[in-house]
Amino acid sequence: MSIGIKAPGYYVQGAGELGKLGKYAKKMGDNFLVVISPNNKKRVGKIIDTALTEINKTVFYAEFSGECTPEVIADIQSLAVDHGCDVVVGVGGGKAIDTAKAVATNLGVLPVIIIPTIASNDAPCSSVSVIYNKQGIVIKALMMKHNPDLVLVDTDIIAKAPKKYLISGMGDALATYFEARACRRSNAKTMARGNCSITALALSELCYKTLLQYSLDALKAVDAKTVTPALDAVVEACVYLSGVGFESGGLAAAHAINDGLAHVSQAHHASHGEKVAFGLLAQLLLEKSPNDEWETVLNYIKSVGLPSCLADLGIVEVNAEELQAVAEAATVPTQFTKNVRPDITADDVYKAIMEADALGRKK
Repeated sequence: MSIGIKAPGYYVQGAGELGKLGKYAKKMGDNFLVVISPNNKKRVGKIIDTALTEINKTVFYAEFSGECTPEVIADIQSLAVDHGCDVVVGVGGGKAIDTAKAVATNLGVLPVIIIPTIASNDAPCSSVSVIYNKQGIVIKALMMKHNPDLVLVDTDIIAKAPKKYLISGMGDALATYFEARACRRSNAKTMARGNCSITALALSELCYKTLLQYSLDALKAVDAKTVTPALDAVVEACVYLSGVGFESGGLAAAHAINDGLAHVSQAHHASHGEKVAFGLLAQLLLEKSPNDEWETVLNYIKSVGLPSCLADLGIVEVNAEELQAVAEAATVPTQFTKNVRPDITADDVYKAIMEADALGRKK
């Protein structure tokens, strides 16, 4: 067995850290392309501009439209080439971040800075860029040559973002330990091109324990728009521990079911983390997880406001044919469900989804 561990070159987290961007980026390049949405440009664009121009860097902005598609990536690449950019900065949520990573990779492994403005998923630290088609279905996972050079998380910005984004990040991070554990048990290969190491498993378990201990207090901090030790801990879990944990620990059925749910139009408004959290409930049933573990996960999901049944995902009209399509998509040979057990069938996944829905509605 060989292991692989991947992580960002440098991870910085703390209140007010964005204003220190110039210190961290000083030796990275001269012409910075910032991939950012209009809303985030209003929120943090001035801070970024000031931090970089103060160290005599030139800054160009690429407006992010909201989707990480091949067309969007190609347009931003052209802009980077036109301006002679030698550093790419991704600012925002998962899709903006993944777009920046894809642009830098396609242009010959340019240095990458990631600045999440929400802690909605574990994309910032990973070398994976998830690319979608115009219908919102995943078509490719582009692998960078290495992870981002700098991930800078300003918790003051995270604290002022809508609470729903942090809840989504909790859902994504919640599955990290259980998916890594499944991969460790099955000897599955991870995105770090090795087996799950004891390091990755330990980080993933710490992620889970941190969520259980601090999540409710972290949500109170976001309600108050204040940075507290609990919020710092949960942001670190959602961004760093989950990011390194999933990439070096591996993915399993929770993420496969999330991908499959893209085929159900009623669930299109549910976030990635919300769908992953429900997918985790189905994965635990596929694993025949002990009842006390199942109850702990379900109670956590309910306590922070994550979906515990199909209706919570927006699927109020349950269509057996659609959900069978979800199960089929989650069990194609390229999907991660096989990392739980290679003999799991689409019918098994369908039954697990329906059982998770029934159990989730009971409490």
